[in-house]
Amino acid sequence: MSRASFFIGIDTGGTYTDAVMLDAATQEIMHVLKVPTTAHDPARSIKSALQHVLHESTVQPQQVAHVHVSTTLATNALVEDKGAEVGLFIIGFDKRLDVPVREARYIPGGHKARGIEAEPLGMEFVVQGIAAMKDHVDAYAVCALLGFEDPTHELVVAKAIELMDPKPVFCSHQASSRPGMHERAATAVLNARLLPVMQNFLNSIAQAMHEFGLTCPVRIVCGDAQAMDLAQAMRAASSTVASGPAATAIFGASTATNNVAVVVDVGGTTTDITLVRHGQPVIEDAGMVIGKWRTHVRAVEMYTVGVGGDSLVTLDSRHALSLGPARVVPLCQAHQHVTGQALEIMQDPQVWIGPDLRSQCVSVAPDLPMHLPELHPVVSWLRSHGPATAEQLRSALGLAEAQVEKQITRLLANQQIIACGFTPTDALHVLEILDLGDAQPARKAAHALATIMDLDVVDVCQHVLKQAQRAITKAILLALAQREHGPSLVRSILDPDPESLLDVLVRVRAPLIGIGAAAPFFLPAVAAQLQTEVVFPPHYAVGNALGAAMMPEQAERF
Repeated sequence: MSRASFFIGIDTGGTYTDAVMLDAATQEIMHVLKVPTTAHDPARSIKSALQHVLHESTVQPQQVAHVHVSTTLATNALVEDKGAEVGLFIIGFDKRLDVPVREARYIPGGHKARGIEAEPLGMEFVVQGIAAMKDHVDAYAVCALLGFEDPTHELVVAKAIELMDPKPVFCSHQASSRPGMHERAATAVLNARLLPVMQNFLNSIAQAMHEFGLTCPVRIVCGDAQAMDLAQAMRAASSTVASGPAATAIFGASTATNNVAVVVDVGGTTTDITLVRHGQPVIEDAGMVIGKWRTHVRAVEMYTVGVGGDSLVTLDSRHALSLGPARVVPLCQAHQHVTGQALEIMQDPQVWIGPDLRSQCVSVAPDLPMHLPELHPVVSWLRSHGPATAEQLRSALGLAEAQVEKQITRLLANQQIIACGFTPTDALHVLEILDLGDAQPARKAAHALATIMDLDVVDVCQHVLKQAQRAITKAILLALAQREHGPSLVRSILDPDPESLLDVLVRVRAPLIGIGAAAPFFLPAVAAQLQTEVVFPPHYAVGNALGAAMMPEQAERF
């Protein structure tokens, strides 16, 4: 049995890394598994997944024809605002652009049609801009007027950045060959924001492949349900933003029995909705919209909401409960991530949990090196005093509320700290619907929240689950209504005017296809509200990894 006829599919999500081994000839699934994603070191979870799937299936490395990887890491980084801080250079365009950057500089230059220079590049402004930004940004984006016809000015600015501040740089002509200054700038910024995240992830994959003697091609699933090799993915990180949803759609399309279906993947951090029609994922050729920014990134038609099994439950000052988009380690799983004093404190949430800045407890990441060139003040304080809430850090370090929240977000993104809090996963443990961890810390947190809200513990947990179900229902309605009728329909259904003379009732004709281990706990109630059915295909819990493995070789990008 020496022929290379086995496919491996891997999906790295914010919570779990899934892997499947597929016999290409028979389409038989040889082995499936889930391992916790080690966000601070993706190589560890990828290595673990590869090791187990090779060992349990008894397939030799030389028998593997290809490895296809899908990931929600890029999507999660954007949803949780954990991308790099970007400095943007706009060349030859003086209208202000609303794009997610730390700072933008508008520089004379750019080109006209047929590569004619509109005006000389303002190099003195470029040098001034780099000097002003270099201590405040992690990466740069460059977008010049008609840079897709003549990228000379973009390349000159990129070279100047390389000489003055050797950090990652992304130019718009690398990802877009179409007009539309706003969309091209947003696409360049998106790539720049994701460069550090994807570089670490892709290096981890290459390292794991080498360690296990896998010499077959390894490709990343792109948002348009095609694939690219690691080098291409490094240069075009934005193409991976919808990687997870694309694999979801591929798997959903393979299992759909209707002409049209709505594929819903409930993960730990996000819930992704995609559409399949006539056995194929529906592709958005014009470019995907990420938040409020329209880009030139071709991808499956999708809608993402920042709600999943590990979404943080928060209370405001009036004790109103909300969910996400931040993801934390569920209290029932804290023992898998921290030890010693940190674990003792996190497992006693009645001491620290409360409204606003007391919703989560943060601690230094266990694997953070003891000696770093520069230790962040928050990390230094946590090392000296142990785990704390954002409220304790604000008071101890004299920080403003917005400042401490931003610093915690950045440190979480850099895997220097971890955060624990009450989540829907904890609520499921308290209600004895799920048993995957230690329910005792979850019960303590539920009791504390119930006391604050003056509710019964069961009512609090059910309220959390209903919040998640409502968010998923709203996301599905938004995805379908905006496609066919517009957002006013969603408002009429979910937030009706009490004085309206009409009641609007909606039935979704297409069935839901549920994917993800958490899907059965949320989607039946969602389907009932939408008056449709939900189907959970075989191996739905690892649907993304299976979708990646099933991707045909001819779906490769060039």
